Amino acid sequence: MPINLLLLLFTLVISTIFNASKALELGSTSISIPPAGPPISPAAMVPALFIIGDSSVDCGTNNYLGTFARADRLPYGRDFDSHQPTGRFSNGRIPVDYLALRLGLPFVPSYLGQKGNVKDMIQGVNYASAGAGIIFSSGSELGQHISLIQQIQQFTDTYQQFILSMGENITAHLISNSVFYLSIGINDYIHYYLPNVSDVQNLYLPWSFNQFLASNNLYNINVRKVVLMGMAPIGCAPHYLWKYGKNGECVEEINDMILEFNFVMRYMVEMLRQELPDSDIIFCDMYEGSMDIIQNHEHYGFDFTTDACCGLGKYKGWIMCISPEMACSNASNHIWWDQFHPTDAVNAILADNVWNGLHTKMCYPMNLEDMVATKL
Repeated sequence: MPINLLLLLFTLVISTIFNASKALELGSTSISIPPAGPPISPAAMVPALFIIGDSSVDCGTNNYLGTFARADRLPYGRDFDSHQPTGRFSNGRIPVDYLALRLGLPFVPSYLGQKGNVKDMIQGVNYASAGAGIIFSSGSELGQHISLIQQIQQFTDTYQQFILSMGENITAHLISNSVFYLSIGINDYIHYYLPNVSDVQNLYLPWSFNQFLASNNLYNINVRKVVLMGMAPIGCAPHYLWKYGKNGECVEEINDMILEFNFVMRYMVEMLRQELPDSDIIFCDMYEGSMDIIQNHEHYGFDFTTDACCGLGKYKGWIMCISPEMACSNASNHIWWDQFHPTDAVNAILADNVWNGLHTKMCYPMNLEDMVATKL
């Protein structure tokens, strides 16, 4: 991708968010809330959970798209509550499912999977789409997906629907007290940088590419409570063990790039917290949490650290999971479910860490439980 086009994309993303943030800031500074408001469960710690991201948190968006990146067939979802595929790229729940329950909220519906009524979206919406990246074209070879900037537009549309239904004051109050969970960026490596699309590796060395991606992810300035997820160690994923690995060892060159990206993101979150003192933004390092599980797998009860539960080829990382016959009988002792995605058991551990650091510290400068307890 030519450098000038990358810069144009950066400008478009930042300007779009800046304009959206102005609307929220104007709506949330000195507001008076009328007695009537959106129905909120007494058990809920926050009004709603909004999710933007990729397959790590997609709960069914891609079921409605023309794409190869789909999880709407068994064995996906076989260990989910319904024991049916839902579009989640896991044998069961994804991290935001566990976090929604921690917050006292129901599972968050996919934006494309609900009817568009405000009552269906009032406790949160999941805009995430498998294959999506920060770069618009990342993952496009798989077919349709909802890109980062399109997900932002969908949230803007939701915000406008709330205003029309509830008014500006109540909407601003709801949004400013809700949690926004962002998990995106890994596809820019899987489907863009590592395959060297448009000769990107000659245009950007890993460090400068990381800085570009991290800068584009800063659209989160338009909300008050944000969980920004770092990237997982995909150099340990079965696909890259099959493609590059030696004796099941993680591919250091790939993981080094992920470490750099997470370092930049954590630094930028620290800067944002200084610039936006009325906001709570936390960074949760998926690399740290995931490597803790991999390195201490016996402690967590995982017997298989390299082989996916479902797939074909060495480490089951060659072909994606496409039929029940390809899956192992017990996913709970596997770290990896398929080529790239962890099992439900791993997602539960990671969600615990995001919530309160139960197993290992992942989030900085605080965890989600502390953040939602903070009154802005």
